[in-house]
Amino acid sequence: MKVNRSAVYGVSDEVVAREIAGEIIIVPLSGGIADLEDELFTLNEMGVVIWRKLQGRRSLNEVIEELKEEWQGDDGEIETDVLGFIEELTRRRILVVVEPA
Repeated sequence: MKVNRSAVYGVSDEVVAREIAGEIIIVPLSGGIADLEDELFTLNEMGVVIWRKLQGRRSLNEVIEELKEEWQGDDGEIETDVLGFIEELTRRRILVVVEPA
C-alpha cells in the first residue's frame, strides 16, 4: 500500500495500543495481523513521537512538517523515516487511513 501524505492515519480497530512508561505497546486483537513475529509490537522513540502526532487528527503531511520544525536533522531523512514508518504500520494493519485525501 502506497502511503498518501495528504491522508489522515489512525489506529486500526484490529489492535489495542497503550502507553506504558513512555513506550507505546501495540497488541493485535486477533491472529493473522500481517507477519507480526511476536504478540506485542513496541515503538522506538521517533515512532512514539509520530504515533502521538497522528491519532486520526492530522494529515501525514502536517505531521512531517511539524517534525521537520521540531527535530534537528536532514529534512529529507526525517521525511523518509516517517514515510517508512507509516508504510510499515499500514502494511501490518496497525494504522489505517481514517480520512482519505
